[in-house]
Order: sequence, then structure tokens, then C-alpha cells
Amino acid sequence: MYDLAAFGAWMEFAVRWLHVITAIAWIGSSFYFIALDLGLHRDRNLATGADGEEWQVHGGGFYHIQKYLVAPSNMPDGLVWFKWESYATWLSGFALMVLVYYLGAEFYLIDPSVMELSGWQAIAISVASLAFGWVVYNTLCKVFVEANQTVLMVALFGVLVAMSYFYVSVFSGRAALLHLGAFTATIMSANVFMIIIPNQKIVVADLIAGNRPDPQYGKIAKQRSTHNNYLTLPVIFLMLSNHYPLAFSSEYNWIIASLVFLMGVTIRHWFNTQHARKGSPTWTWLATTILFILIVWLSTAPLHHAEEDAAFVPGTERFAATDNFEDVQDVVMGRCSMCHAREPVWDGLHWAPKGVVLETGADIARHARDIYLQSGVAQGMPPANMTWMEEEERALIVAWYRQATGG
Repeated sequence: MYDLAAFGAWMEFAVRWLHVITAIAWIGSSFYFIALDLGLHRDRNLATGADGEEWQVHGGGFYHIQKYLVAPSNMPDGLVWFKWESYATWLSGFALMVLVYYLGAEFYLIDPSVMELSGWQAIAISVASLAFGWVVYNTLCKVFVEANQTVLMVALFGVLVAMSYFYVSVFSGRAALLHLGAFTATIMSANVFMIIIPNQKIVVADLIAGNRPDPQYGKIAKQRSTHNNYLTLPVIFLMLSNHYPLAFSSEYNWIIASLVFLMGVTIRHWFNTQHARKGSPTWTWLATTILFILIVWLSTAPLHHAEEDAAFVPGTERFAATDNFEDVQDVVMGRCSMCHAREPVWDGLHWAPKGVVLETGADIARHARDIYLQSGVAQGMPPANMTWMEEEERALIVAWYRQATGG
């Protein structure tokens, strides 16, 4: 069982690494092409059919880039497609959610004080909500296709606020914000898979057939790409939020998540305006600062926790049924709970690191795997062994976990 637990932890690390790598590739190409499109010079003598051009220098070389609003007259050789970055980001992100939140539903996804759910019920809600997000978003885009795009963005923001409240009413705070990020990322990846790439394939097919492509396909693809551009920064914040209890444990976590989307818009608006050479709207930084201050203020509201004597989460009782659990509980309470408490007594700490509370038997059973890996196997906790956990105590934790899991 030691090998299985360690292997599982390394699998999470490997998939998380892959997810970060592919996300960097996708975000980089997305930001680059939006900036390129906005910065094109359209007042020069251009090749027939070209909409704009730009000269760029990078890595010691000069690049001459031209954009065709619809398509060139002939199908070019060696056409490069930008799609796998998006697909790989979503697939690796979903795989990570399976490893952490689905296989560990009783630890990370379900909070009995929020809603009593079985593992399969929580997972079903998670998957259904991701599909629901795409259906609602795509429907809004079709309904508001001829409307002012600001109206569409306001409608989308309303959906995101509603989903923020829904997620915190169903899942743990940590899982709620992570799911809102996954909800949004699913919309972004589906934009690429369901709209942008299919539209581009239609244009390519028309070129090969010798037909003039319909410019509407490119217009729709650009609309979806622009939406992705404005949603990227909030998704990054939400994906990082699971490391910061101040974001997800606040009673106002759903409001915090909603305001993050507004910050994403204000930040991207400044960059996009700059790239389009339409000035420097410095007001966006003031707005972003005000929003961030409001988020910080909301995060200091009383943290949300289950009752002190909360019942054991289903599936974790076996960790309290071992013959050495009382000894393990004494070790954890003596070495860990001064920091991992609802009201930490360690100087400089105002909340439990990563939201991990270890004050009761139910708390310890809930975080058994983390205690085993962090204090028993890796010996990374307590940090710098500042509470002087003995080797015998670490061995006790290892023996306890293996007894409970049959390892």
C-alpha cells in the first residue's frame, strides 16, 4: 500500500505538470494571436485579399506576417493548426480532477456540512455541470449573435455568478472554486473543438474545392477566440485558488469568484487596447485594484468550517478503528494542530495551511493520506520539523495508515 499511495501522489504530480505545460502552450499562443490581430497595420499596400500585416523581430530574426480576413486565394502548403494545446490542456485537467477530486471525493469534493452526497452523486453533479456550461454558453452565443457583444458578455457573467453560488452550495469550498474554473475552461476548450476548428475546416474545404469561403465562419471563430481571451486569467486564478484557503474558505467565496471574472476583464481590456493602439486606459488598473481590495476584504470574513464534533466522512471511519489510532491522534495533536487548527495558535498564522484542520478524530481520519505521505513517508511536515516530530512517531503514522488500508 505504501507503493500504491506514493505512486498515486506521483501520478497527481505528473498530470499536474503536464496540465501546466499544456496550459502555458495554449495561453501563450492564444495571447499572441489576439495581440497580433489587434496590432495589425491595415493602412498599407497589401497583397490581394490581405486584411493587415505586421513586422516583428524575435530571436535575432525578422518576421513578416500577413492576415487574410477570409482566406487566401489558394490553399497554402504546410498549414499549421493551433488546436492540440487546447485539447491537451482540457484532457490533462480533467484527468487531474479525476485523480484528486473523483477518486478522493470523500476528502476533497464532498463537505457534509454543505450537502450530504455520496461519491457517485457528487461526481455525477460535477460532470453534468461541465456539460451544462457548454450548452448554456453556446445557446447564449446563438441567441445574441446579432446583438451588441457587451450584452452577451453581461449574460455570460450572470451565468458565472449563478454557477459560483451553485457550486459553493453543493461542494466543499476548495472544490467549488476549482469546479468554476473547470466549468469555464470547458467552455473555452469546447469553443476550440466545437466551433473554431470546425469553422476553419469548412474554410479549408472551400479553398480546396475552389470556392470562396463564407466570411461568417471566420467572424464566429474570432468571436469565440475573443471570449477565450477574456476568460483565461480568471481560470488561472481559480485553478490556483485550491492552495489558498483565504479564497475558498470564506463565507463569501462565491462573491470572490465572481469578482475575479471582472478583474480578468479589466486586465485584458488594458492589454487588448494597448495592442490595438487605441490608447492606454489606465482606469482599468484602478478598477482592478479596487476589485482586488474588495476580494481581500471579503476573504477576511469568518472562515466556514464544519462543527467541531462533525461526524466522520463516510469511508474514513476505518482510520479511527485501528488499535493505535489514539496514539496517532496524540502525535498529530501535539505536533500539528497548533498550525492546523480552526484558530491557529502559531505566531503569524491566521488560518490553517491549505485549509487542512487537524483538531478532531474526524479531521485526522479525513486527511489520513496526506498525514501519511507528508509526515510519515516524505517527512516534509512539520516544516523543518519545527515541532520536533520523532522518528518513532513518524513510524507510528506509517504503521497506522498501512493497517487501516491493509497495506
